[in-house]
Amino acid sequence: RLFGSGLVVAQVAISLALLSVAQLYMSHLRQLRGASLGFERDGVLLMSVNTSRAQTRQQLAALYRQLVPRLRAIPGVRAVATSGTTPLALGAASRFLRAEGYDEPVANRSRVALNWASPDYFATYGTPVLAGRDFRDTDGDQPRRVIVNQALARQYFAGRDPVGRRIWLENERDPYEVVGVVGDAKYSDIHVAARMIAYVFAPMSRGTTTVSLRTAVPPTAIAAAARRVVEEALGAGSALQVTTLAEQVDASIIPERLMATLSGFFGGVGALLAAIGLYGLLAYTVTRRTKEIGIRVALGAARGEVIRMVLASAGWLVLGGLAFGAPVGFWGRRLAASLLENLPSGGILPIGLAAAIMLAVALIAAYVPARRATRIEPLIALRSE
Repeated sequence: RLFGSGLVVAQVAISLALLSVAQLYMSHLRQLRGASLGFERDGVLLMSVNTSRAQTRQQLAALYRQLVPRLRAIPGVRAVATSGTTPLALGAASRFLRAEGYDEPVANRSRVALNWASPDYFATYGTPVLAGRDFRDTDGDQPRRVIVNQALARQYFAGRDPVGRRIWLENERDPYEVVGVVGDAKYSDIHVAARMIAYVFAPMSRGTTTVSLRTAVPPTAIAAAARRVVEEALGAGSALQVTTLAEQVDASIIPERLMATLSGFFGGVGALLAAIGLYGLLAYTVTRRTKEIGIRVALGAARGEVIRMVLASAGWLVLGGLAFGAPVGFWGRRLAASLLENLPSGGILPIGLAAAIMLAVALIAAYVPARRATRIEPLIALRSE
């Protein structure tokens, strides 16, 4: 019995550590999924299309005018836009820039992410236009238009209205006119603050273009129709890849999802094994103490007293496991936090939640043997060997 008790205590301690680590990873995953990204992740279909057959700006503009209205006509489509990259696609270019009226020391310069985009791009992604306006189909090549995000506006236009001012991109002589300011959105890394980004007006680009469709129905429901329209307009095989923005966001947190899934699985298995071990030990204990329990009942012990006696035995085992498991849980959380970047190890609350789960599991496991003990007949118990 001593060996069995020690085994249950060890199982409870290990389960507590596993559950606390699982709670850490799952809480972090919930925070990432609930974090403000600067765009609406649901209801957006993404299509990577091949535009290499167009060689001039005029041909690209013609493709845009041919393709976008047909995509907008698909039932369930609310908005359509094209761009060079999309949030968390890990493909944004970057440049140094110079802003009108701002003298920045060369040593302090920061690279600014670049993305070219069409009209309705921000409406498609749900990114608010805070000042100025969105791009228009009538925006031409001169002067070239650009929209900046809040982070860039704070850096280069602090205390001044950016709209109407000019910026110069590295290695380019002609300036861009700022026509709007939009909210910050995360494009490179979901774990860090949004970086500075400039959106340059361009309906399409040679090579590969991403077409984004905001839908009023599940995006996958119109994927086949959108692919068909693209291939009719641009040629067979032009639709290179079709996915959703939600899937793209989830792909950026694969390590966190994997860790949460594995830790949750092993934590659940550990708690189940601890419950089985506790149940088996208590059932064996009740069997061995049948005569003692019969005498107690014969002397007037109430059913509640018998149940409390059995549960008390379980309680001491669980408390022993929690006492050993708490330090292991703290150490395990620190180790687990070191495996993922920007993951805090947390305080005592997660350990407390894991302990509460283990107490509930132990109570459920111990209740059946405790109920069985109350059904022992005194006369039969006194005759047992």
